[in-house]
Amino acid sequence: MLSACWAEQNPCLSAPQNPVMSWLMRDSGKITAAIEVLTDFTARRVPVKTCLKDWARNARYAGAKDRAWISGLALDALRKRNSIAAQMSDDSPRALALGALHFLWGVGLEDLEILLAEEPHGAGALSEQEKQALQSSAPEDLPLAIAGDFPDWLEPGVERAFEDPLAEMQGFAARASVDLRINTLKADIEKARKATASIKATPSLLVTTGLVVAPPPASMKASAVETIPAFSKGWVEVQDIGSQICALAAGDIKGKQVLDFCAGGGGKTLALAAMMENSGQIHAYDIDARRLAPLFHRGKRAGMRNCQILDPKTAMLDELKEKMDVVFIDAPCSGSGTWRRRPDTKWRLSEKQLQKRMGEQDQVLRAAAQYVKPGGQMVYVTCSFLHEENEDRLQEFLTDHKEFSCADTLANISASGLLCEGAEEALKKYQTEAGALRLSPLRTKSDGFFVQLLQKA
Repeated sequence: MLSACWAEQNPCLSAPQNPVMSWLMRDSGKITAAIEVLTDFTARRVPVKTCLKDWARNARYAGAKDRAWISGLALDALRKRNSIAAQMSDDSPRALALGALHFLWGVGLEDLEILLAEEPHGAGALSEQEKQALQSSAPEDLPLAIAGDFPDWLEPGVERAFEDPLAEMQGFAARASVDLRINTLKADIEKARKATASIKATPSLLVTTGLVVAPPPASMKASAVETIPAFSKGWVEVQDIGSQICALAAGDIKGKQVLDFCAGGGGKTLALAAMMENSGQIHAYDIDARRLAPLFHRGKRAGMRNCQILDPKTAMLDELKEKMDVVFIDAPCSGSGTWRRRPDTKWRLSEKQLQKRMGEQDQVLRAAAQYVKPGGQMVYVTCSFLHEENEDRLQEFLTDHKEFSCADTLANISASGLLCEGAEEALKKYQTEAGALRLSPLRTKSDGFFVQLLQKA
């Protein structure tokens, strides 16, 4: 008999004759599909979303909830790939899926046997070796990369970044919350909090304009934030709390001239515009015009009126040289800080790609510096925890740009006026000697970010 907990979370399995649920895939088929998606990912090393999309193209019968279930299992298997493989003594896609179901989702051995043996879509009966592995205790004294679930070639970088590397990396291997930023151009804080109560959003303990939606149980779909009225009205934006804190590092920028040099889709551009209260002017630039495309629609929905979106093909950036009060750099990076949300990226990252990102960061710093006016500031941000992409890049930059120096990032964040009571004291623990902040899931319940304020003489 299936366990009560599993049956409660999976009504299509516990009540197959229920006409309301009859259109859903059976869980046996979804497990098989997740194994197929993981097999495709292992073979091609493309984003797991691409693998899921390709699978769904040939499985028109799969509904949105089915796809979310399959995606959730595949992503959880990749979050804990190394430790699951160690416990299963097997790193095959099937072993990863079975390990995730049992060790992470809490599916009992008897339940798994029923699901896998079910005809015609089951993935095949458990072998004796699999049964033994699923009943075994977790191995002890595993190497850091195995216990922390990340590529072994990154061990030196991880140990350099954190005092407690295992605890930090286990944080990066957990599921992430959905974080929202209240858009004060459209709604006040209390109004937005009431409007997001339906998705159980709670106030952030760090940023007054931040909201947090806890991740759902492993096999359930996350809240569809984009479908609530508050989102369509532009009252809230989806943005990680760590990303919001990084935007605050621009300080009190009302009425100032700001250049968002690597604007991309505009997440931080929108946050900066709200901090400016539509005063002054923010210039959004990116070397790739395609990345900027979403900002036109997002800016309109958010009520942003002080932004100039610069087409890289025609933008006259020379006109902005030494005229910006603040130049904000959300630099291209490895994305190691986003492993909770995109666990497939850690297994696709290579040493060659990391070196390429480091070169791009050097180029971006040099290029952006020329737009800071005397006495102005530059904010350097990455969604990476690696020193190689952060402190090392800044040291390289400062060696050739003596007019810049590291400044107190937290002081600027506090000057924004958007920190919660007690948040400044809490964040002080995560300041570096040079005045930067390093954020992480373990420290701030956010993605991993590095942010450093630079002052121009």
